[in-house]
Amino acid sequence: MGNSYPLLSRIQFPGDVSEIPLEQLPALAEEVRRRIIEATARCGGHLASSLGAVELTIALHYCLDIPKDKIIFDVGHQCYAHKILTGRNQHFATLRQYGGISGFPCCDESPCDSFTTGHSSTAVSLALGLACARDLMEEKDYFRVVAIIGDGSLSGGLCFEGLNNAGHLKKDVLVILNTNEMSIAPNVGALSTYLNKLISMPIYNHFKNSLDNFVKSRLPKGSRIIKLANKFEEGLKGLFVPGLLFEELGFRYFGPFDGHNLSTLVPTLNNIVHIKGPRVVHILTKKGKGYSPAEKEPVKFHSTGPFDITTGKGVSAQPQVARTYTEIFSAKLTELAAKNEKIIAITAAMPEGTGLDRFRDLFPKRFFDVGIAEEHAVCFSSGLAKQGFKPVVAIYSTFLQRAYDQIIEEVALQKAEVLFALDRAGIVGEDGFTHQGIFDIAFLRSVPGLVLMAPSCEKEFELMIEFALSSPQAVALRYPKAIAPVSLHLASPIQLGKAELIRDAEDVFIVALGSMVMPSLEAIALLEKEGIHAGLVNARFAKPLDVQLLRSIAARAAHIITVEEGVLEGGFGSAVAEALNRPVARIGLPCEFITHGSRALLLEKYGLSKEGIAGTVVNLLKGTKIHR
Repeated sequence: MGNSYPLLSRIQFPGDVSEIPLEQLPALAEEVRRRIIEATARCGGHLASSLGAVELTIALHYCLDIPKDKIIFDVGHQCYAHKILTGRNQHFATLRQYGGISGFPCCDESPCDSFTTGHSSTAVSLALGLACARDLMEEKDYFRVVAIIGDGSLSGGLCFEGLNNAGHLKKDVLVILNTNEMSIAPNVGALSTYLNKLISMPIYNHFKNSLDNFVKSRLPKGSRIIKLANKFEEGLKGLFVPGLLFEELGFRYFGPFDGHNLSTLVPTLNNIVHIKGPRVVHILTKKGKGYSPAEKEPVKFHSTGPFDITTGKGVSAQPQVARTYTEIFSAKLTELAAKNEKIIAITAAMPEGTGLDRFRDLFPKRFFDVGIAEEHAVCFSSGLAKQGFKPVVAIYSTFLQRAYDQIIEEVALQKAEVLFALDRAGIVGEDGFTHQGIFDIAFLRSVPGLVLMAPSCEKEFELMIEFALSSPQAVALRYPKAIAPVSLHLASPIQLGKAELIRDAEDVFIVALGSMVMPSLEAIALLEKEGIHAGLVNARFAKPLDVQLLRSIAARAAHIITVEEGVLEGGFGSAVAEALNRPVARIGLPCEFITHGSRALLLEKYGLSKEGIAGTVVNLLKGTKIHR
């Protein structure tokens, strides 16, 4: 790699960046950018965000002493350059692969990653906690704390809570605000609009530079003219620059600066990191910088699968014939919305990811993207439901965790008729610890009055969407990041709390939920070859359970095995055991944070493949101890 990356090959440790001459840093940025593109083309990943933050990352490493000084990335999908510059370059080709480099900051992976992060708007609060701990310890070995946030992070209330407290405490914290007009999809909201005025209003910076060059540099600091010039500068700042917002919160504001100009960025940051107190440095960057396809389509390249570098087109080992659950949801919701004007669609900055981009284009007045603000999305939906609308809140399972209080207080308690479409439920795969949607069954089944469903196939999913939108109560519908199986039988109508008996038996029954019905059916075919005849129940509902059917099979079956794509503690299997008041064998995921890797690999690892399920049944009949 030395010949292809002459500068990058000289960097083995974080401090090595500062040994590169300043005039060679742009060449280093090009090498880092090329390394990111090559690895992401093979493995997939968050390309556009990381390309936009290359120069910023280099400048920070040049000016700071990492890992003594701390950098906290908000969300963390822009951290690829940081990983490359902190001793992980040799393994960067394993990005997002099982056993390889994580696609997000991971403190188990490197001491240069202060936290394992993957959700938005947390960086300022984490940074303030580090700063307060540093000051309480009163150590001589003082370290600096930097939080990197994007304008999308500011749509999350937690970011403002951190800013408000940091400004009040006057702690030594540096916040880098990276404005690129986008978080995942184009940013929404009044604040984002306000920040982006800078791009079309350069008057302030032109004036400021002229003032510094022609007035301040030629006169004594305490002169009356300098004081008048400073007052005029502050007044102009209030008119044109969003720095006023941060200064009112107690921060010193610097910028905006070109986030890709290292000759300006490095000396600027080098001066500012030595200033004490809370301060904000505002930089302007371009998402996808340096790779034309990503610059043209930053949403597509926010999170991409493997692609051809020359064309930017995705590559796939197998052509996709069937539809994903997300595609089915998108098509069915727009079909129903065309017939029912009360249906409203809401997402938290993920219209493309959740499939609501189609709804947005067809029914723009009934579509709401609230930004990265899941709590607000859920509260907002309750207000709409109160007035007779049917809001559909489409959020990834891992991100719905952020709105748990609102689900209980603002939806369930109010008896609001809201449909929660939980995309990416279960094993997500390559995004790893922070994105696996494995906790929703456990945290939702305890919510009073909430219905929790999971489809097993394409047709059943469509029926469940229809049922949920006609339900007089809140419904959560969870489905995986996967191709939906085509129905192998004629799905019966959906009735509240009613399961479906797919295959009868006498001694052994598998009770499967959602995505685990098909592998359970395939496992039964394997068991048949071993002379084992097992029954199968498609549970359909995790809440309420079909207690009548469960008791019926429990009365004649010696063995009941539940299968779910969620954590076992407090999950679907626990609910079945509680309802029957008897032990059941449970197949599912351990209550732990699950690493990154392909979905198929992880399902196999945790015994959720057809072979794993069949093996568990065989072991059960042999008396081998399994999950209970």
